[in-house]
Amino acid sequence: MYRIKTFNKISPVGLTRFDSEHYTVSDSETNEDGILVRSAKLLDYTFPESLLAVSRAGVGVNNIPLDRCSEAGVAVFSTPGANANAVKELVLCAMLMGSRDVPGSIRWVREQAESGIEVSTVVEKGKSAFIGPELYHKSLGVIGLGAIGALVANVALSLGMDVYGYDPYLSVDAALRLDRHIHVVKDINELYKRADYITIHIHFTEATRNLIDTKAIAAMKRGVRFINLARGEIVDDEAMLAALDTGWVAAYITDFPNNRLLQSPHVIAMPHLGASTPESEQNCAVMAVDELKDYLENGNIRNSVNLPNVEMARSGVQRMCIIHRNIPAMLANITTLLSKDGANVENLTNKSKGDYAYTLVDLGSAVDQSVIEDVRGLANVIRVRVIE
Repeated sequence: MYRIKTFNKISPVGLTRFDSEHYTVSDSETNEDGILVRSAKLLDYTFPESLLAVSRAGVGVNNIPLDRCSEAGVAVFSTPGANANAVKELVLCAMLMGSRDVPGSIRWVREQAESGIEVSTVVEKGKSAFIGPELYHKSLGVIGLGAIGALVANVALSLGMDVYGYDPYLSVDAALRLDRHIHVVKDINELYKRADYITIHIHFTEATRNLIDTKAIAAMKRGVRFINLARGEIVDDEAMLAALDTGWVAAYITDFPNNRLLQSPHVIAMPHLGASTPESEQNCAVMAVDELKDYLENGNIRNSVNLPNVEMARSGVQRMCIIHRNIPAMLANITTLLSKDGANVENLTNKSKGDYAYTLVDLGSAVDQSVIEDVRGLANVIRVRVIE
């Protein structure tokens, strides 16, 4: 029986995929095998030794201690693409709000009525304060061409926009999702100097902290409208506010508000609405549960942020799952030890990611506990698990 602990309200559409014969699921589980989480912070949470995996129903994992998980042999999963359509739609909304200050115009209409003015008598004169450009024939720059960025880029073409994309880590699969009319540039400054609107869709890491700083903003066109539905820390708030004050940036639309940003009238801030749709929450929950189940039951890894993706069809009678450091001769050491102990290896696969590697071994016959302990005892092996 696997024990799954939830740290947030997870959509029942996902939770019902756990069958009660093999899983117990609640927010009060102890000695859990798996964790399901959305935005709850696990940075100070003490993981039990039983914990095998954390599955995040969403993309950002800055609420999870990745280094600590890796060192303990805990796989961390995310759900890339599950909320992509929801975010794409909000980007379109953000571009329109930033162009014509739709929120400001709505507030102005209500203020007139609240002050006792007959609104119909002043709208024609008042609307001039909210005139803004159309999206048609304007240029959009998309930084990050993953699941969300690709959708945004493609839909912007259908609006008649000229689209420039930048992604130094663009995969073949991601490239194939892009319309051939999108200009993929190798130099981000090429995007900066051409875009009337810029939207960013990258992960927040220490390497991307304050990526959009004074230098980056200075390389953009005057009057650019910037959209950040990725993470607040990617943009240097002080640099952005200074650019808004001078008009170099016409509007900053963000899903990550703070009191400092809200001092500027040119900031349109939302309360992290990017994935806040029932469809997105359901998609994320289903994907997070399926990834967790496949890892617990079969040892397969899909969409892990700290370990390599490894999948192998089951064969043999026993599967050994080994998390180890990515150093030379580890695979040879493992197979040598197994053959020495007389274990018949029917199938094997191994992949690495950064400092860590993962090996799946399907065995033709069940091995003694002493063999498992021998593998565990190998230098630089972090965790060994056997699935019958």
